Amino acid sequence: MADGLHGGLPAGAPPAARRPDGPLHHPAAAPLGALAAAVAGSFYLYGTDPHQSGHWLPRCPFNWLTGLLCPACGGTRLAYDLLHGDVLRAFHENAALLLASPVLLWMSGRWLVEGLRGRRWRPVLSPRAQYAVLTVAALWTIVRNVR
Repeated sequence: MADGLHGGLPAGAPPAARRPDGPLHHPAAAPLGALAAAVAGSFYLYGTDPHQSGHWLPRCPFNWLTGLLCPACGGTRLAYDLLHGDVLRAFHENAALLLASPVLLWMSGRWLVEGLRGRRWRPVLSPRAQYAVLTVAALWTIVRNVR
């Protein structure tokens, strides 16, 4: 006999097979939340120059602990520069992150579109691709800290 509370699954179905109900469990909830946070953060960042001191923006924990630049250091300044249309200055803040941003934007857009269609989307990278990303990040970290 089907249990109407759990999407027609039998009452004895394992908990993993049951899908929680409600708007917060919809596949679009997480990407829409991330989009809302990005828009709110962009509005705040637009009026807060991270190139100047005296603002409330978090510092990179890796940089704080080691004094070295991590692969993402400069991301906040990069975003500020892009919001103000200064692509060249953004490139100088973090060239690798700027070059990777079209892929990151595409992935975010795909996540949102799939969520709005009612499907969950999780990108899967092959082990080779994972090693490539980690290698590029490690090399970028070395290059940024040697010069």
